[in-house]
Amino acid sequence: MKKVISILLLLVFIIPFKAGAEDVIKKGEALNLQQCIGIALEKNPGIIAAINTVDVNQSRIGQAKANYYPQINLSSGYSRYSPVSSSISSIPSTSHSFDQYSTSATLSQNIYDFGKTPTQVEIQRLNFNSSRSDLENVKEQIIFNVKQAYYGLLQAKRNRDVAAETVKQFQQHLEQAKGFYEVGTKPKYDVTTAEVNLSNARLNLIKAENALGIARVNLNNAIGVPDAPEYTIEDNLLFHKVNYEITFENALSRAYKNRPDLQSIIAKKNAAESSVELVKKGYYPTLSGNAAYNWAGEGFPLDHGWNAGVTITFPIFSGFLTKYQVEEARSNLNVLKANEESLKQSVLLDVQQAYLNLKQAEESVPTAELAVRQATENLEIANGRYAAGVGNPIEVTDAEVTYSNAKLSYIQALYNHKVAQASLEKAMGSE
Repeated sequence: MKKVISILLLLVFIIPFKAGAEDVIKKGEALNLQQCIGIALEKNPGIIAAINTVDVNQSRIGQAKANYYPQINLSSGYSRYSPVSSSISSIPSTSHSFDQYSTSATLSQNIYDFGKTPTQVEIQRLNFNSSRSDLENVKEQIIFNVKQAYYGLLQAKRNRDVAAETVKQFQQHLEQAKGFYEVGTKPKYDVTTAEVNLSNARLNLIKAENALGIARVNLNNAIGVPDAPEYTIEDNLLFHKVNYEITFENALSRAYKNRPDLQSIIAKKNAAESSVELVKKGYYPTLSGNAAYNWAGEGFPLDHGWNAGVTITFPIFSGFLTKYQVEEARSNLNVLKANEESLKQSVLLDVQQAYLNLKQAEESVPTAELAVRQATENLEIANGRYAAGVGNPIEVTDAEVTYSNAKLSYIQALYNHKVAQASLEKAMGSE
């Protein structure tokens, strides 16, 4: 029975989640970078949270506008009264109990509040704009994370291929060393050395396979589908020099103009400035109109009447409440001004680092590619010398290690270039 229940739980809880993931990514599907970004912008929980934050701030605009409209209320009540009997002889005593019914409809309308309501609406509108900029900032961060994870998976896959190629090379070298040893042209040392090299290469392959699995998990997490089925990705880890010339000054200007996190804090600062003006209005009176229609009596039909009028309220003394509210609002404004300046400095640093890293990466790739060609030639020479009987296993091992390291360095350079491009785009606030 317990086994049946366990199976049912699996069907109810686990299968729907897997089906949901397969609805997004089909098993064995080939994805490119743009498709991964598109999935992330739809499924990543950070996006969902930011979108709902925008909706919250949009609702607050409507809440602030509510004071423009009349407020209408309807109330109804019932009471049972039993008067207290009097013990004084001169006062007539009665124990008559009676019912009291009451109903009223009231209407109130803000007539003039010295701009409090428009200022509140403006503050909420600025907060709404800030949340929209925060949403764009979340999008850009998610896009960058997906790019970094995507290129990281490609790097891990290529590193695994290098490790597998190294295993194959050392396997061939071991077979070659055994052949020479069997015919007596090479000592046992060559065979032992080749076996050690092959074991080390296999260990590196295991590490590379593990790194590949971790890289895939990172990409799944970045796109917001951690339980995604097996899929492949397009290999675009190629070197293409940036096809547009951009100076550092141009990049910094774009960042100050486009960075959503900077636009968000500017909107918050403007909202804080309006908040200072709002709390100052606490010194001013408010004018409101009101009207009511009432029904009351001990029985039906009830007596009825109405009233209407206007009320002006002057704040004479509130225990210095408004004074301290103004001080608090000004302090909050100063905090946001300081945060804005701090963020501008961070933007400058981000652009500087990303710009310099991209320049370095662009110069590193051709150099790393040249090193691979040289290491390949060196390995061919070492293998040829050993095959001809004039080389030694140390020479072959050194050439093989140099070749593997050169290929890994080239892959790292390609990865660094792609990430540097993505970092500069993010630093400039450009998708």
